[in-house]
Amino acid sequence: MPVLAEILVPTAARMRDLGRRLAALLRAGDLVVLTGPLGAGKTTLVQGIAAGMGVRGPVTSPTFVIARVHPATGAGPALVHADAYRLGSRAEVDDLDLDADLDRSVTVVEWGEGLVEGLAPSHLEIKIAMAGPATVPGAGDEPRTVRLVGQGPRWEAAAESASLALTGGPGGCGQLPPASSCVSERQCQCVAVSVGEEPGGARCDGRHVGPGALSEGDATMGS
Repeated sequence: MPVLAEILVPTAARMRDLGRRLAALLRAGDLVVLTGPLGAGKTTLVQGIAAGMGVRGPVTSPTFVIARVHPATGAGPALVHADAYRLGSRAEVDDLDLDADLDRSVTVVEWGEGLVEGLAPSHLEIKIAMAGPATVPGAGDEPRTVRLVGQGPRWEAAAESASLALTGGPGGCGQLPPASSCVSERQCQCVAVSVGEEPGGARCDGRHVGPGALSEGDATMGS
């Protein structure tokens, strides 16, 4: 059960950055089980995954539709985005026939813990938790801690490469202990989406936290 990364994510834009970074690791047949409280940013993360995969259609919370298929625009797999919030048993999950598309799609299930893990021999467990008061001035959002744990042979084999990709390598922001120390003024963002270096060797994305440093994409995370 390798822990691939535990990352502090300060804003919605950085949550989408993390999703795009994660998309590069995903392939057809992968099952992602996404959990966290209401408003934690689960759908925001899936929006980043969808952007990174290059699939069609806007990604919104599928609570009332239960599952949506976002077809690929190129040679990559489709994205199946499901929500198990209203499902009370594995029998109800079986009725969705998610396993019918599993081999040729990346399947991401919100609120799926304890219900969907049996659909595949391996899955990626992602847990999002509130991490305390906002660390980015003016963000209007409290940071989240995102913990990624691989389950099964697929992620055991890919654990080291996946961890390096998600955190930017040894000394990357996602690996700084404790996670709460990872974001403050003039320190690097926890999601290392491009190459840069802070004094002391910590890798970062070149974007620093400070007054006026937020982009238009740094909206609140929502669901």
